[in-house]
Amino acid sequence: MLGLKLATDPRWVNIVESNIDEILTDHAWCEQKAASNGLSLIVNNPQYTEMVSALLEIVKEEVAHFEQVHDLIKKRGGVLGRERKDDYVNELYKFMKKDGGRQQSLVDRLLFSAMIEARSCERFRVLSENIKDQKLAKFYRDLMISEAGHYTTFIGFARQYGEGIDVDKRWKEWLEYEAEIMKNYGKKETVHG
Repeated sequence: MLGLKLATDPRWVNIVESNIDEILTDHAWCEQKAASNGLSLIVNNPQYTEMVSALLEIVKEEVAHFEQVHDLIKKRGGVLGRERKDDYVNELYKFMKKDGGRQQSLVDRLLFSAMIEARSCERFRVLSENIKDQKLAKFYRDLMISEAGHYTTFIGFARQYGEGIDVDKRWKEWLEYEAEIMKNYGKKETVHG
């Protein structure tokens, strides 16, 4: 369904398990950034009523996920650490077309968002299937399902609002680009690292 070209090596979970606190903090901030991304899309594209309504639901879910991760951190006796830079997302951002006009920018922003959700979904699946902590396994399985829904929403709106743009061709380009940059990831205890 996701079409990702490079799967996460399940051994990445061993790195994650060596520092659960780090991935939880990173994960919390990923959820906050996802909510901010949804709000930014709304602010810049208020004329698309159907998309605004769908994104409002995603924003609420992302904020709820942030709260869930924060609660999990507190239950484990930790505190939310400072926000982390997400090198993966920053590298994806470089691939966005910035010179094709407003419609092309919207489509690329939606595909950028779909890509992040797709990789997060895939990472949460790997965590849910390989992490030893069964509570975390269930937690990540539930979030995996949510991320898959977000992915389909973003890619669906890219297709809906991409009149005159070969959205499927552009999505294939995103998939190829993402596979190349993913060769450098999977070595850190972060959601995308």
